[in-house]
Amino acid sequence: MTKSAGEIKIVQISDIHVGEEHFVPSLLTRCINEINEFEPDIVIITGDLTANGFRREYDTFKNYLSPIKCKNLLVQPGNHDSRNVGYLHFEDIFGERYTSLSYKNLKIVAADSSEPDLDDGQIGREYYKWIKSEFENCEANAYRIFTMHHHLIPVPNTGRERNIVRDAGDVLEILVDSGVDLVLCGHKHVPYIWRIEDLLLLTAGTAASLRLRGRIEPNYHMIFLREEEIDIYRRYPFGRVEKILGIKRKTKKEKLCSKFAEEKIKEGPKGKVDEALEY
Repeated sequence: MTKSAGEIKIVQISDIHVGEEHFVPSLLTRCINEINEFEPDIVIITGDLTANGFRREYDTFKNYLSPIKCKNLLVQPGNHDSRNVGYLHFEDIFGERYTSLSYKNLKIVAADSSEPDLDDGQIGREYYKWIKSEFENCEANAYRIFTMHHHLIPVPNTGRERNIVRDAGDVLEILVDSGVDLVLCGHKHVPYIWRIEDLLLLTAGTAASLRLRGRIEPNYHMIFLREEEIDIYRRYPFGRVEKILGIKRKTKKEKLCSKFAEEKIKEGPKGKVDEALEY
Protein backbone atom coordinates (compact mmCIF):
# COMPACT_ATOMS: atom_id res chain seq x y z
CA MET A 1 0.00 0.00 0.00
CA THR A 2 2.30 2.75 -1.25
CA LYS A 3 1.30 6.32 -0.54
CA SER A 4 -0.09 8.52 -3.32
CA ALA A 5 0.56 12.25 -3.63
CA GLY A 6 -1.76 14.29 -1.39
CA GLU A 7 -2.98 11.19 0.42
CA ILE A 8 -3.45 11.05 4.21
CA LYS A 9 -3.00 7.69 5.96
CA ILE A 10 -4.71 7.11 9.32
CA VAL A 11 -4.67 4.14 11.70
CA GLN A 12 -7.45 3.66 14.25
CA ILE A 13 -6.97 1.20 17.09
CA SER A 14 -9.27 0.80 20.07
CA ASP A 15 -10.10 -1.07 23.27
CA ILE A 16 -6.70 -2.30 24.43
CA HIS A 17 -7.67 -3.01 28.07
CA VAL A 18 -4.19 -3.17 29.60
CA GLY A 19 -4.45 -4.85 33.01
CA GLU A 20 -7.39 -7.06 32.10
CA GLU A 21 -7.06 -10.86 32.03
CA HIS A 22 -8.09 -10.91 28.36
CA PHE A 23 -5.38 -8.45 27.29
CA VAL A 24 -2.74 -10.08 25.04
CA PRO A 25 0.58 -8.15 25.03
CA SER A 26 1.85 -9.84 21.86
CA LEU A 27 -1.20 -8.60 19.93
CA LEU A 28 -0.49 -5.01 20.91
CA THR A 29 3.25 -5.17 20.18
CA ARG A 30 2.52 -6.79 16.82
CA CYS A 31 -0.06 -4.11 16.07
CA ILE A 32 2.48 -1.37 16.83
CA ASN A 33 5.09 -3.03 14.58
CA GLU A 34 2.55 -3.19 11.76
CA ILE A 35 1.64 0.46 12.31
CA ASN A 36 5.30 1.47 12.00
CA GLU A 37 5.60 -0.51 8.78
CA PHE A 38 2.49 1.21 7.42
CA GLU A 39 3.94 4.66 8.24
CA PRO A 40 0.65 6.49 8.87
CA ASP A 41 0.35 10.26 9.11
CA ILE A 42 -1.94 9.98 12.15
CA VAL A 43 -2.67 7.29 14.75
CA ILE A 44 -5.96 7.53 16.65
CA ILE A 45 -6.72 5.40 19.73
CA THR A 46 -10.42 5.57 20.58
CA GLY A 47 -10.48 4.64 24.24
CA ASP A 48 -10.44 1.83 26.78
CA LEU A 49 -6.69 1.91 27.09
CA THR A 50 -6.89 0.32 30.55
CA ALA A 51 -9.01 -2.13 32.51
CA ASN A 52 -9.87 0.02 35.54
CA GLY A 53 -8.25 3.42 35.09
CA PHE A 54 -5.45 2.72 37.59
CA ARG A 55 -2.20 4.69 37.30
CA ARG A 56 -0.06 1.59 36.88
CA GLU A 57 -2.26 0.49 33.96
CA TYR A 58 -1.84 3.88 32.31
CA ASP A 59 1.93 3.76 32.80
CA THR A 60 2.09 0.27 31.28
CA PHE A 61 0.00 1.37 28.32
CA LYS A 62 2.23 4.39 27.75
CA ASN A 63 5.30 2.12 27.72
CA TYR A 64 3.68 -0.07 25.07
CA LEU A 65 3.04 3.02 22.94
CA SER A 66 6.59 4.36 23.13
CA PRO A 67 7.87 2.53 19.99
CA ILE A 68 5.24 4.17 17.74
CA LYS A 69 7.07 6.37 15.26
CA CYS A 70 4.09 8.43 14.15
CA LYS A 71 4.37 12.04 15.35
CA ASN A 72 0.62 12.71 15.25
CA LEU A 73 -0.79 10.50 18.00
CA LEU A 74 -4.32 11.22 19.25
CA VAL A 75 -5.37 9.26 22.36
CA GLN A 76 -8.85 9.29 23.91
CA PRO A 77 -10.29 7.87 27.13
CA GLY A 78 -13.07 5.28 27.27
CA ASN A 79 -15.46 4.23 30.01
CA HIS A 80 -12.88 1.83 31.52
CA ASP A 81 -10.30 4.64 31.67
CA SER A 82 -12.64 6.91 33.66
CA ARG A 83 -13.18 4.33 36.39
CA ASN A 84 -11.71 5.07 39.81
CA VAL A 85 -11.20 8.74 38.82
CA GLY A 86 -8.81 7.47 36.16
CA TYR A 87 -9.53 10.42 33.90
CA LEU A 88 -7.14 12.42 36.11
CA HIS A 89 -4.31 10.04 35.21
CA PHE A 90 -5.31 10.34 31.56
CA GLU A 91 -4.96 14.13 31.75
CA ASP A 92 -1.59 13.85 33.49
CA ILE A 93 -0.19 11.56 30.80
CA PHE A 94 -2.00 12.44 27.57
CA GLY A 95 -3.39 15.94 28.19
CA GLU A 96 -6.82 17.33 27.34
CA ARG A 97 -9.78 14.99 26.98
CA TYR A 98 -11.40 17.35 24.44
CA THR A 99 -9.00 18.35 21.72
CA SER A 100 -8.53 18.87 18.00
CA LEU A 101 -5.84 18.22 15.42
CA SER A 102 -5.23 19.97 12.11
CA TYR A 103 -3.12 18.23 9.48
CA LYS A 104 -2.90 19.38 5.86
CA ASN A 105 -6.52 19.47 4.59
CA LEU A 106 -7.87 17.49 7.55
CA LYS A 107 -9.49 18.57 10.82
CA ILE A 108 -10.04 16.04 13.62
CA VAL A 109 -12.14 16.89 16.66
CA ALA A 110 -11.93 14.46 19.59
CA ALA A 111 -14.41 14.45 22.49
CA ASP A 112 -14.50 12.41 25.68
CA SER A 113 -17.81 10.52 25.80
CA SER A 114 -17.10 8.69 29.07
CA GLU A 115 -18.64 9.26 32.50
CA PRO A 116 -16.86 8.32 35.76
CA ASP A 117 -17.75 4.79 36.90
CA LEU A 118 -20.49 4.38 34.28
CA ASP A 119 -20.37 2.20 31.17
CA ASP A 120 -22.68 4.44 29.16
CA GLY A 121 -21.79 8.00 28.25
CA GLN A 122 -22.58 11.32 26.63
CA ILE A 123 -20.86 14.27 24.96
CA GLY A 124 -22.74 16.96 26.91
CA ARG A 125 -24.44 20.11 25.64
CA GLU A 126 -21.73 22.32 27.12
CA TYR A 127 -19.43 21.06 24.34
CA TYR A 128 -21.78 21.49 21.37
CA LYS A 129 -20.65 25.05 20.57
CA TRP A 130 -17.02 24.02 20.85
CA ILE A 131 -17.51 21.16 18.37
CA LYS A 132 -19.27 23.47 15.91
CA SER A 133 -16.61 26.19 16.19
CA GLU A 134 -13.75 23.72 15.70
CA PHE A 135 -15.22 22.49 12.42
CA GLU A 136 -16.08 26.03 11.32
CA ASN A 137 -12.43 27.03 11.68
CA CYS A 138 -11.11 24.94 8.82
CA GLU A 139 -11.01 25.14 5.02
CA ALA A 140 -14.30 24.71 3.19
CA ASN A 141 -13.14 21.57 1.35
CA ALA A 142 -11.19 20.09 4.27
CA TYR A 143 -11.85 16.56 5.49
CA ARG A 144 -13.66 16.54 8.83
CA ILE A 145 -13.38 13.66 11.30
CA PHE A 146 -15.00 13.35 14.73
CA THR A 147 -13.72 10.78 17.22
CA MET A 148 -15.17 9.42 20.47
CA HIS A 149 -15.27 6.15 22.40
CA HIS A 150 -18.98 5.27 22.52
CA HIS A 151 -21.37 4.64 19.64
CA LEU A 152 -23.65 7.26 18.09
CA ILE A 153 -26.03 4.66 16.68
CA PRO A 154 -26.60 0.99 17.63
CA VAL A 155 -24.26 -1.66 16.26
CA PRO A 156 -25.51 -5.22 15.56
CA ASN A 157 -24.33 -8.12 17.72
CA THR A 158 -23.47 -5.95 20.71
CA GLY A 159 -26.23 -7.05 23.08
CA ARG A 160 -28.76 -4.75 24.72
CA GLU A 161 -28.49 -1.18 23.49
CA ARG A 162 -26.87 0.63 26.39
CA ASN A 163 -23.88 1.63 24.31
CA ILE A 164 -25.01 4.74 22.41
CA VAL A 165 -24.40 8.11 24.06
CA ARG A 166 -27.45 9.61 25.77
CA ASP A 167 -27.38 12.74 23.60
CA ALA A 168 -26.77 10.88 20.33
CA GLY A 169 -29.49 12.72 18.38
CA ASP A 170 -28.14 16.18 19.20
CA VAL A 171 -24.56 15.15 18.46
CA LEU A 172 -25.53 13.56 15.14
CA GLU A 173 -27.29 16.74 14.04
CA ILE A 174 -24.26 18.87 14.95
CA LEU A 175 -21.92 16.60 12.99
CA VAL A 176 -24.17 16.46 9.92
CA ASP A 177 -24.64 20.24 10.00
CA SER A 178 -20.86 20.63 10.31
CA GLY A 179 -20.24 18.59 7.16
CA VAL A 180 -18.33 15.84 8.97
CA ASP A 181 -17.13 13.04 6.69
CA LEU A 182 -16.25 10.34 9.20
CA VAL A 183 -16.94 9.42 12.84
CA LEU A 184 -14.53 6.99 14.53
CA CYS A 185 -15.47 5.12 17.71
CA GLY A 186 -14.92 1.83 19.56
CA HIS A 187 -16.43 0.51 22.83
CA LYS A 188 -18.18 -2.83 22.15
CA HIS A 189 -15.39 -4.67 20.28
CA VAL A 190 -17.56 -5.14 17.18
CA PRO A 191 -16.31 -3.57 13.93
CA TYR A 192 -19.06 -2.05 11.84
CA ILE A 193 -19.86 0.82 9.49
CA TRP A 194 -23.05 2.82 8.99
CA ARG A 195 -23.91 5.71 6.70
CA ILE A 196 -26.33 8.44 7.85
CA GLU A 197 -26.96 11.28 5.41
CA ASP A 198 -23.46 11.77 3.90
CA LEU A 199 -21.74 10.82 7.16
CA LEU A 200 -19.84 7.53 7.66
CA LEU A 201 -19.77 6.06 11.19
CA LEU A 202 -16.91 3.58 11.62
CA THR A 203 -16.70 1.41 14.73
CA ALA A 204 -13.47 -0.46 15.50
CA GLY A 205 -13.10 -3.81 17.21
CA THR A 206 -10.54 -4.52 19.90
CA ALA A 207 -6.91 -4.55 18.80
CA ALA A 208 -5.39 -6.46 21.71
CA SER A 209 -8.04 -8.22 23.78
CA LEU A 210 -9.63 -11.66 23.55
CA ARG A 211 -12.89 -10.37 25.02
CA LEU A 212 -14.59 -11.01 21.68
CA ARG A 213 -18.11 -11.62 20.42
CA GLY A 214 -18.94 -14.55 18.18
CA ARG A 215 -16.38 -15.17 15.41
CA ILE A 216 -14.85 -11.69 15.53
CA GLU A 217 -11.04 -11.56 15.72
CA PRO A 218 -8.86 -8.74 17.12
CA ASN A 219 -8.56 -6.05 14.46
CA TYR A 220 -7.97 -2.38 13.70
CA HIS A 221 -8.52 0.05 10.82
CA MET A 222 -6.31 1.63 8.19
CA ILE A 223 -7.87 4.61 6.43
CA PHE A 224 -6.81 6.39 3.25
CA LEU A 225 -8.12 9.90 2.61
CA ARG A 226 -7.64 11.10 -0.95
CA GLU A 227 -8.95 14.19 -2.70
CA GLU A 228 -12.19 12.59 -3.84
CA GLU A 229 -12.35 9.18 -2.16
CA ILE A 230 -12.10 7.31 1.12
CA ASP A 231 -10.69 3.78 1.37
CA ILE A 232 -11.00 1.79 4.60
CA TYR A 233 -9.14 -1.45 5.33
CA ARG A 234 -9.45 -3.80 8.29
CA ARG A 235 -6.26 -5.45 9.49
CA TYR A 236 -5.87 -8.40 11.85
CA PRO A 237 -2.61 -8.52 13.87
CA PHE A 238 -0.47 -11.43 12.62
CA GLY A 239 -3.07 -11.93 9.88
CA ARG A 240 -4.78 -10.64 6.78
CA VAL A 241 -5.73 -7.23 5.48
CA GLU A 242 -9.11 -6.74 3.82
CA LYS A 243 -10.70 -3.77 2.13
CA ILE A 244 -14.10 -3.01 3.63
CA LEU A 245 -15.01 0.20 1.83
CA GLY A 246 -14.04 2.33 -1.14
CA ILE A 247 -16.32 5.31 -1.62
CA LYS A 248 -16.40 8.60 -3.47
CA ARG A 249 -16.40 11.53 -1.10
CA LYS A 250 -19.29 13.97 -1.25
CA THR A 251 -17.94 17.49 -0.83
CA LYS A 252 -21.42 19.03 -1.18
CA LYS A 253 -23.42 17.35 1.56
CA GLU A 254 -27.18 17.39 1.90
CA LYS A 255 -29.40 16.95 4.93
CA LEU A 256 -32.55 15.02 4.18
CA CYS A 257 -34.38 16.45 7.18
CA SER A 258 -33.58 20.12 6.52
CA LYS A 259 -36.93 21.13 5.03
CA PHE A 260 -38.94 19.18 7.60
CA ALA A 261 -36.97 20.56 10.55
CA GLU A 262 -37.25 24.17 9.35
CA GLU A 263 -41.02 24.15 8.82
CA LYS A 264 -42.84 26.46 11.22
CA ILE A 265 -46.44 27.42 11.82
CA LYS A 266 -47.01 30.74 10.09
CA GLU A 267 -48.64 33.49 12.08
CA GLY A 268 -51.85 34.80 10.61
CA PRO A 269 -55.61 35.05 11.01
CA LYS A 270 -57.26 32.65 13.35
CA GLY A 271 -57.63 29.34 11.57
CA LYS A 272 -57.69 25.62 12.05
CA VAL A 273 -54.42 25.51 13.98
CA ASP A 274 -55.67 28.06 16.53
CA GLU A 275 -58.97 26.25 16.86
CA ALA A 276 -57.15 22.99 17.52
CA LEU A 277 -55.04 24.63 20.22
CA GLU A 278 -58.11 26.08 21.91
CA TYR A 279 -59.76 22.68 21.88
